[in-house]
Amino acid sequence: MHVGPFPTPGGGVGDWFLELASGRASALFATLAGFSLMLIAGRFEPKTGPAGRQARARIVIRAVILLVLGTALAMTDFGGAGILNFYALYFLLALPLLRLRARTLAIIAGTLAIVTPQVAYVIRALLTESTVHSIDSWDPIARLSGVGLLDLLLTGLYPAITWMTFVVTGMTLGRLDLASGAVRRRLAVVGPAMIAFGYGVSWLALRLTGGAEKIMAGMPDMKDPGLMKDPGAASGSFDMPVGGGLGGADAWGLLAAEPHSGSTFDLIGSLGIAITVLLCLTVALDRLPWLRRAATPVIAVGTMSLTLYVGHILVILALPGEAATPPQSASTALLLCFIAGATVFAAVWSRFFRRGPLEHLLNNATKLAHRVR
Repeated sequence: MHVGPFPTPGGGVGDWFLELASGRASALFATLAGFSLMLIAGRFEPKTGPAGRQARARIVIRAVILLVLGTALAMTDFGGAGILNFYALYFLLALPLLRLRARTLAIIAGTLAIVTPQVAYVIRALLTESTVHSIDSWDPIARLSGVGLLDLLLTGLYPAITWMTFVVTGMTLGRLDLASGAVRRRLAVVGPAMIAFGYGVSWLALRLTGGAEKIMAGMPDMKDPGLMKDPGAASGSFDMPVGGGLGGADAWGLLAAEPHSGSTFDLIGSLGIAITVLLCLTVALDRLPWLRRAATPVIAVGTMSLTLYVGHILVILALPGEAATPPQSASTALLLCFIAGATVFAAVWSRFFRRGPLEHLLNNATKLAHRVR
């Protein structure tokens, strides 16, 4: 998403894949984050007693480290496009939910998907520039990096108020037995149904109400490469929200399902894709033993996602001249170089070490949790 070519009309299969990944890749990332919390807190049965307190301490330590890493990246030209500092808040907000059952977590996720986009819209509409400035002036994180608590909670690219829907859904999946045929059959129905509802109902509603024309009339032509040469436009273009989110006075965005719009339809559709992807990969790896062997390099990438996420941002920032921002970075060749580089690095590293570099440091830091009794 950060180095691939911009989707253009008639741009071919590559553009179609990039447009498909826009917003939905980070949604899948956040869903997996919720799943990982259950690996720490207890997959099928929540840990209790000292083990439960140690699990919560491990999550808090991870949140602190991710906040530091994310804030450091936000202080660079990459700005608010990074998700790690948002993860820190997600993890902290998830702490009270760690002992809940899958059914309860599913109900919470559904409620968040329905309610939070509307609440977020109302709060954003009430915020004035002076209020935002006053809040940020008291926020040490905002003063340090420009991405403060208000951004993490409400106004950023991955605001916790709506993105906790992905995290809680991931926690729900973590509590389910994905090896169970009955669970798989249910998810095989639920995932595609959510995709059809999220994108289908949004498409229909916008066209029946005329909202599609009103949204397009209020959007700049992001397909004009000349626009991206403007410094103001380029500064926020790494994973640019299509349609600008719900932060303006136009409420038509509440019916949209565009990436990063943060609407109910966007949340439901993106979650449907995340559930379907996880289900398909789980079934494929179980039923096709050769696929696991063939996918070993990709699996290696997954074992060190933190290292490669931070690493790819540092490489982007190290690119010469204006190559770090679109349209200069909008290159298929550059995208392939990043994919190949990450895969080769992960495959070689995993031959000698169990964890990636940052994963190793993170694991050592969380050992402090063993002192909790």
